[in-house]
Amino acid sequence: MKALTWHGRRDVRVESVPDPAIKEPTDAVVRLTSTAICGSDLHLYELLGPFMTEGDIMGHEPIGIVEEVGAEVDHIRPGDRVVIPFNISCGHCAMCGMKLFAQCETTQVREYGTGAALFGYTKLYGHVPGAQAEFLRVPQAQFGPIKVPEGPPDERFLYLSDVLPTAWQAVDFADIPEGGSVTVLGLGPVGQMCARIARHLGRRVIGVDLVPERLEMARRHDIEIVDAGPPHTAHDVVEMVREKTQGRGTDSVIDAVGMEAHGSPVAKMAHTLTGWMPDRAAAPLMSRMGVDRLAALHQAIEIVRRGGTISIIGVYGGMTDPLPMLQMFDKGITVRMGQAHVKRWIDDLLPLVTDDADPLGVMDLATHHLPLEQAPQGYEIFQKKQDGAIKVVLHPTS
Repeated sequence: MKALTWHGRRDVRVESVPDPAIKEPTDAVVRLTSTAICGSDLHLYELLGPFMTEGDIMGHEPIGIVEEVGAEVDHIRPGDRVVIPFNISCGHCAMCGMKLFAQCETTQVREYGTGAALFGYTKLYGHVPGAQAEFLRVPQAQFGPIKVPEGPPDERFLYLSDVLPTAWQAVDFADIPEGGSVTVLGLGPVGQMCARIARHLGRRVIGVDLVPERLEMARRHDIEIVDAGPPHTAHDVVEMVREKTQGRGTDSVIDAVGMEAHGSPVAKMAHTLTGWMPDRAAAPLMSRMGVDRLAALHQAIEIVRRGGTISIIGVYGGMTDPLPMLQMFDKGITVRMGQAHVKRWIDDLLPLVTDDADPLGVMDLATHHLPLEQAPQGYEIFQKKQDGAIKVVLHPTS
């Protein structure tokens, strides 16, 4: 089959690789019809090379048709249309029993002290072949795959794999009071959906970004926006939000940016240095030190009102990142974060994506549709924010 493989920093290639096959009775093989590029894939493209192996298949946001199932898989069968959650969970361990599916103890990667295995996401998360490919082996298929209706285009359901449950969890964790307000920092795909979900639930939403196309997309969905682009500084953004909220800030803030934030020059240098270091030196350095660009998180701490909640859904990777603990303690801030427990939120989301009125605007998120062969170009324009790229969807097979 054809698949997108990793070969080094900013070097991804579409190559022929062995077809996947059933290895365990709880496996399935799915022919993928659409598979998206995620913002967290850019961390592999740019930064997390020390934890990758040349030839690794990338990607974790797929939808497709079941080709084959193992003997212990009975809730799906060949011919079914399914979305595959990005985290791999068993559904029956202690963590899954608490609906903490991203912490599944059956697939937990104990060697690296991390949570549940993820598709296409480094040795840190199980080294499982990813979904930017024509076919995908799905472990724990007795629980994971989400059956969706035939008929509507893939985009109606594709984002159930990651973007939508990630955004729904971010809004839930933000604990926005009824009639309250939230600032969403970063209007990439997850930030866009955080804003739309919060507004759908009746909250006031202020979206912050510096990319004109992202700001315009948010405006289309009736989100108040704050333009963080030049000549505005981080302090200006804080003041603009406070001016909109009687000087106190919003009840909650969602950090949908993470470690790619602009405005952190020291951490940017750390990104650059570790990206070019030999893997054997960079991996332990990244595992022990603070390499995150924390501008967005510091901004969140400034923006949130006293006694408010910060929900972190943007990915961070450092182990010793400095935080302003005195300020956080003094303001009485609650902070919640973590990988999305995808299956936990599907019952909330399915009625919205099957509604022909499209209340979350899932049909207005992808800006680029490309054949799998053009995946390297998709990564480049997404990483460089070129050609208005906000969400890139790849189509391996029809």
